[in-house]
Amino acid sequence: MELRHLRYFVAVAEELHFTRAAQRLNLAQPPLSQQIQALEAELGVELLARSRRKVALTEAGARFLQRARQILAAAEAATLEAQRAGRGELGELRIGFTASLSLTQFFPGLIYDYRQHFPQVTLTLVEMSSAEQCKALAAQQLDVGFVRCADKQVPPGVVLREIRRDPLRLAINARHPLANLASVSLAQLSQEGFIGYPDDAGTGLTILLRRLCLAAGFQPRVVQEAREATTQVGLVAAGLGVAVLPAQLERVRIEGVCYLAISDAGATLSLGVATAQTPPSPLLAGFLARLQQHEGRPF
Repeated sequence: MELRHLRYFVAVAEELHFTRAAQRLNLAQPPLSQQIQALEAELGVELLARSRRKVALTEAGARFLQRARQILAAAEAATLEAQRAGRGELGELRIGFTASLSLTQFFPGLIYDYRQHFPQVTLTLVEMSSAEQCKALAAQQLDVGFVRCADKQVPPGVVLREIRRDPLRLAINARHPLANLASVSLAQLSQEGFIGYPDDAGTGLTILLRRLCLAAGFQPRVVQEAREATTQVGLVAAGLGVAVLPAQLERVRIEGVCYLAISDAGATLSLGVATAQTPPSPLLAGFLARLQQHEGRPF
């Protein structure tokens, strides 16, 4: 039995007239009659009672009509769903992001825009460190990640594309002698204690800070560690040291903390979009297309 047999039967059952049903199906009447007879022979029951004056549904035909309509509707729904999935309009998209991205205009704006264009896609957003995202992408546990990667080293099978560079800021206690300056150089901080991330936090900022400080002529002295940037800002407010953080952390306003620009060349942190090396699925391709629309917008 084929779907076309069901369509033929439904047309005849609704028209109760072979000629009108044939016209509706754009078929000749004799082949339509033959197809209905073949369907009845396959089922072993009479679906239509025929006479010279009229065509009527038998009890078996009436019951079969209900099921046939359901099957055809399900087939149409399956076709539409497959087509929408092929266009990237259905499915689940798993997105990794670092904690600081939630404080930006860029990332929330991108997610909002994508949801407007693809409302039927389920978004699973996972806050992870850059290193954790790269591992998850390599293990096919994420579809796309937004990572801070100072050295741009990623595992095999993962592709990283830089989409922007964001300035760094110095979080400093408001009572510090340098707090009234518009900007500072890292050389001015050579005697300061730094609040930073643990080495295993998986952020590119740790590597970058060491590199910048070495270029300024000193090794940074880390006096406190914290995995969360907001915790680091709180420790700065407590007078325990200074912290170097992405500029969007300026939105974290804690009394007693100032944010200063850093004048050193290279005092910027890369933001990259990481994906698997394999060709993107239609779902991911749609997301990357929306991302391209946002890359030049304010952070």
